[in-house]
Amino acid sequence: MKTVISLGSNLGDRAENLNGAISKLKEFISNAKVSKFYETDPIGGPEQSKYLNAVLVGDSHLEPHEILKKCLEIEKIFGRTREIHWGPRTLDLDLISVDDLVINSETLLLPHPLAHQRRFVLEPWYEVDPDGELVGKGRVIDLLHDK
Repeated sequence: MKTVISLGSNLGDRAENLNGAISKLKEFISNAKVSKFYETDPIGGPEQSKYLNAVLVGDSHLEPHEILKKCLEIEKIFGRTREIHWGPRTLDLDLISVDDLVINSETLLLPHPLAHQRRFVLEPWYEVDPDGELVGKGRVIDLLHDK
């Protein structure tokens, strides 16, 4: 299943955190394409330093809840804590979409409910997947032009 994951880091060695996470993600996502790293301003939350962001697009045989579980495990490996909502973090992995699935459970919302509003998701996604589409919202290129 086509899987889109957004990565971000603004604590520690940001590039090292993203590269390490990408290596771990490639253990269960094949044919992975990874965008370059984008430096972005934080959105919401307390005052904090800039983020490095990227997007990985590839294929996974895992079900979405299992992908999410693995992403949370990777975040933990890289020292992610959840003390302040939208606060600084060593690593943030957001599951953006899996195929055209729509999931609304207590633990997972697909597609990611804010992805269509986030340039730091759309721009790197478009870089590696110019034909990308966010179910229910439209083509990534069109969403990007609306930003």
